[in-house]
Amino acid sequence: MLNRINENGRGIAFAVDSEGRFVGLATDGDIRRALLKGARMESGVGEWLNRDCVTALRGTAVERILALLDERVRCVPILDEDGRPVDFAALDQNYHLPVAEPSLTGRELEYVTDCIATNWISSRGKYVDRFESDFAKLCGARFAISTSNGTTALHLGLAALGIGPGDEVIVPDLTFIATANAVTYCGAKPVLVDVDPSTWTISAAAVEAAVTPRTRGVIPVHLYGHPADMSAINTIAGQHGLFVLEDCAESLGARYRGRTVGTIGTAGCFSFYGNKTLTTGEGGMVVTNDEELARRARLLRDHGMAPERRYVHPVVGFNYRLTNLQAAIGVAQLERIDEIFASKKRIDASYRRFLAGLPGIELPPQADWAQPVCWLFSMLVKDGSGPSRDKMLGALEERQIGCRPLFHPLHLQPPYRESRSFPVSEDLARRGLSLPSAVTLPDRSIEHVCAVITELVGRGA
Repeated sequence: MLNRINENGRGIAFAVDSEGRFVGLATDGDIRRALLKGARMESGVGEWLNRDCVTALRGTAVERILALLDERVRCVPILDEDGRPVDFAALDQNYHLPVAEPSLTGRELEYVTDCIATNWISSRGKYVDRFESDFAKLCGARFAISTSNGTTALHLGLAALGIGPGDEVIVPDLTFIATANAVTYCGAKPVLVDVDPSTWTISAAAVEAAVTPRTRGVIPVHLYGHPADMSAINTIAGQHGLFVLEDCAESLGARYRGRTVGTIGTAGCFSFYGNKTLTTGEGGMVVTNDEELARRARLLRDHGMAPERRYVHPVVGFNYRLTNLQAAIGVAQLERIDEIFASKKRIDASYRRFLAGLPGIELPPQADWAQPVCWLFSMLVKDGSGPSRDKMLGALEERQIGCRPLFHPLHLQPPYRESRSFPVSEDLARRGLSLPSAVTLPDRSIEHVCAVITELVGRGA
């Protein structure tokens, strides 16, 4: 029994009779209390088995099962009509289900311990070099320059491109605010444009209409893991002599017409924040095939210090370096990246399977030329066919299912407020929400989330 409890990682095990019918359960706490009362390790499971426990029949409404859980009843076995266990609901399974969380089940601890044991914990060390090299190979880029986070990656990329006061850079209205902030850090002006309803990403037609003599570049954001239409954007950029800096913070692993995002424009910027597909806690990366751009980015990243003359600074730079400790985590994550991508693909497929055809729900876009990655599974709630987006968010949170709205449009944010309308961004932000999408999310939790959504849509609450 102890071995089974240890193996499943749940701190609990069920006991069944010779015909597979449920007879009781035991937790590690039950065994500990029995031992304190004098039970021996050689004793049979009957000495610590809890036979008087709460169970539920298969098919019982989700909300009724959830109502059985509290601090005393932390697990409810789900039995079939013959009394055989087929599933279970647990307090830690159904409460505080996160939107995202890191998966650190590889060699992360081993590599971080190696950094500490060897005293290489700052921004120099073998893991920084290896992380950059391995990440460049993953993306198919010639150069990868690690940074302290995704926002500094964007700022560094823009600074290396020479963006400054008087310049304009076109950015989508629907994105995390860091995209626009990085432009503002350079003293330049972010010019907001609407997004395409078929991809949720920057509209190429809107980019074309926004170009002025001051425009220097465009930042397409591969929003929620779906690539922007890079061929159309690159065509416009080529006609007007603009750079294209891809914001790939949410899209590691996505492809556009078979090409890896981040390598389709002038450069690409990634984030490794704790909720990202690959994480280093905080961290970022600039990738490019332009050798001169990579050289300048490396110079600016380290205080503008000349690589051949220590403490000589030909330009004003930044301290945007990644630590060896963070890079060690990144190296371990990259060793498992195929497993991580496969899990993200499974999560997307499971949500689509359970929610397909559900009235009132629009699934996330998937253009035939794109291979998105499920950073967060984000859907839309239709108007007039059930609960509103806000009511659904509230109801899911009441059931301890982590969810969040889509980003607020930039033109509604105080630093970038504009009076003109961006109808697509406004509509998506009003109706969109993101569901739990952690790499560690099991299918049974996805099924539970979808069952709650189906119930909410069915009763319009």
